[in-house]
Amino acid sequence: MYKKDIKVMDCTVRDGGLMNKWQFSDEFVRGVYDSCVEAGIDYMEIGYKSSERAFSRDEVGPWKFCDDKDLRRIVGDNNTSLKLSAMADIGRIDPEDIPPKSESVIDMMRVACYVHQVDKAVWLAEHCMDKGYEVTINLMAVSKVNEADLDEALADLAKSKVPTIYVVDSFGSLYCESIEKLVLKYKKALPGKELGIHAHNNMQLAMSNTITSLMNGATMLDATLLGMGRGAGNCPIEILIAFLKNPKYRLLPLLDAIQNHVKPWQEKIDWGYHVPYLITGALNEHPRSAMKWMDSEKKDDFVSFMKEMHDYELLE
Repeated sequence: MYKKDIKVMDCTVRDGGLMNKWQFSDEFVRGVYDSCVEAGIDYMEIGYKSSERAFSRDEVGPWKFCDDKDLRRIVGDNNTSLKLSAMADIGRIDPEDIPPKSESVIDMMRVACYVHQVDKAVWLAEHCMDKGYEVTINLMAVSKVNEADLDEALADLAKSKVPTIYVVDSFGSLYCESIEKLVLKYKKALPGKELGIHAHNNMQLAMSNTITSLMNGATMLDATLLGMGRGAGNCPIEILIAFLKNPKYRLLPLLDAIQNHVKPWQEKIDWGYHVPYLITGALNEHPRSAMKWMDSEKKDDFVSFMKEMHDYELLE
């Protein structure tokens, strides 16, 4: 799988922060950053770019906002080959909260949206491009979208200046065949644009789906250390790097970060494979219900959760 155009993005702090409200210490973020630099990773998504009107600093950590004063405390001027990324959710960021690229150490803004928000996402992404950033649009929850709506969204994206579009398996519910079909669909509908993949691991298929995407033309590959991420987590970056066998990447620094920074968090929060996350993935449902169940005293009562979710599915 040695391809020159492959780019790997580590999303540990951004996606992992969904499990602890981005309450990571500077030491943790610096550890992830240093490991990505030493490992030759192309991009590190260091958090969200959000408005303080949407979130309170009393509830969420600094990596939900990615203010430059916080970023520079970790990375200085980032005089490395690693590029930094932040994600902006439609409706949770004001355009004026995004400084010009000349004033920020962030290199890329990734705009996350649902199909019905594509017009707003294109506007925000092109606004970020005008300010000097690299941009992507990450089209979320496509496993819930009907064909006609997806076709319309892709047509709008094709007309935009946005150079990179992501296939996102938000619920970890897609199999390789579906991923292949989606990537080929995006490729046909978006000529000249780069494709990315962001896979969740509810069905233990995030790595497989990432490889399938790569084999069918995706070149921006998202992953996290030890798969740390919302609910079942993501494609584990250490497995992806071991698989790629690309000489520009090194595995050892990633293992160091896992050992010293990421693994200790497993004693505090439950991400990764757990049966409730499997159930929501199998039913193509958002993992929020499984996350709530995992925080309750009934976390190991899988049968009751399955029955509850089955009843919920019948009601829909």
